[in-house]
Amino acid sequence: MTEAEVDDRIRTLIEPFNKKGIEIANDSTFTNDLEFDSLTVMDFVAEIEDEFDIIISMNQQAEIETYGQLITAVHKLQDN
Repeated sequence: MTEAEVDDRIRTLIEPFNKKGIEIANDSTFTNDLEFDSLTVMDFVAEIEDEFDIIISMNQQAEIETYGQLITAVHKLQDN
């Protein structure tokens, strides 16, 4: 799966979590721009893990701050 395909699928998954309808760019942050709290992050990560059949470790989650970083991380995990 290409990064563009990963992006498309994650954009669909993020819609229910994007309560304020923020336009999402690669540099959008989850805590500041999208205002995700820790519970929302956990729910969103669970959705991604289920959709892509991957596991995002807690260490990886801590390093992912922007939407673009998430796309790259999921794409890399898919290749493993």
